[in-house]
Amino acid sequence: MKSRSMISWVAVFCLALAVNTVSLAQGQTKRDIKDEISQSEKAASVFREIMGTPDKGIPRELLENAECVAVFPSVLKAGFVFGGRGGRGVASCRTANGWSAPAYFNLGGGSFGLQIGAQSTDFIMLFMNKEGLNSLLSDQFTLGADASVAAGPVGRQAGASTDLKLNAQILSYSRSKGLFAGLELKGVVIKPDKDDMRDVYGEGVTAKEVLKENKVTAPIAVRAFPITLGRFSSRIAEK
Repeated sequence: MKSRSMISWVAVFCLALAVNTVSLAQGQTKRDIKDEISQSEKAASVFREIMGTPDKGIPRELLENAECVAVFPSVLKAGFVFGGRGGRGVASCRTANGWSAPAYFNLGGGSFGLQIGAQSTDFIMLFMNKEGLNSLLSDQFTLGADASVAAGPVGRQAGASTDLKLNAQILSYSRSKGLFAGLELKGVVIKPDKDDMRDVYGEGVTAKEVLKENKVTAPIAVRAFPITLGRFSSRIAEK
């Protein structure tokens, strides 16, 4: 009798442990992507604010021609003689089904010169053609070295920038202290954030699989950025 009672107690204990483990795992999953959800929402917010000022924002015709868009909110630039930049962001590319799920990236770069202080800046990049897109899908690339980059025109300047639209692989912008303008970001290194990618999509998933191959499905909670892009440009990629 004691033996049966002991077996029953062990079975109940194991069941309770299993249920608790599942609950913890589910809670951990939610906690694991909380930061990635925030990154997508911040990028969406930055993009909405910039596009909300047509005369000072990214020209719509340039956005319509872009293959991918990346936003790096609140990149910190700090230094005392030696300086550097560091930040995280998300990117989305056009597919046959609309804007892709977000892929996560790190941005970094150094500089040298007489400088002091710190500054937080939002960076926005438009990847204008196949060459620019391929750089984003690589393991890492350096702006100005592995991919050509130019300061993007703002507002009504787009009409006078036909050559720029045709030749630039990447157009870059910055917003700091309320001022939004094109900025040539040479020397900045961009590479996938493997930790964020793993948390959202699982082990070993690449930016190429997320941005162009549609091999993964993003949780709805992280789709704020591509949803926002779709509100400003609905063109789908050519097959």
